[in-house]
Amino acid sequence: MRLKLFGEGLAALKHHKVFNAGALSLVQCRDDGKGGAIARFAEVADRNAAEALRGTTLSVPRSALPPLAEGEYYHADLIGLAAVGLDGAALGTVVAVENYGAGDVLEVQRPDGKRFMVPMRAEAVPEWDDARLVVAEGWAED
Repeated sequence: MRLKLFGEGLAALKHHKVFNAGALSLVQCRDDGKGGAIARFAEVADRNAAEALRGTTLSVPRSALPPLAEGEYYHADLIGLAAVGLDGAALGTVVAVENYGAGDVLEVQRPDGKRFMVPMRAEAVPEWDDARLVVAEGWAED
């Protein structure tokens, strides 16, 4: 099966052998030369079985992930956080984390449904924790 990789790439993927609560067991995995991977799973016997899994996201339990260093985060930890200004005023909720090559960019949805993007850099997001993310002045402008 061809995999689209996110995060730390093939090396990080190879640390895990079981995915999706035990539904998929990794047998073999190699680089596809295009930033992705080619993988074989014990439970996927043929092309039809592979096609049936198209669009499936591979997951591992949080306990299987390595601990984070200071200033590091998992994208899943940011999605759903309340975004507030330096003064504590509500700005919206983080709905996505994208990376277009220059670093992570957060997409925040305002209560009115409009969205804005802010880079996940210290000058734009000076602090965050498991409850909220602070957006510096000037980054949440319409």
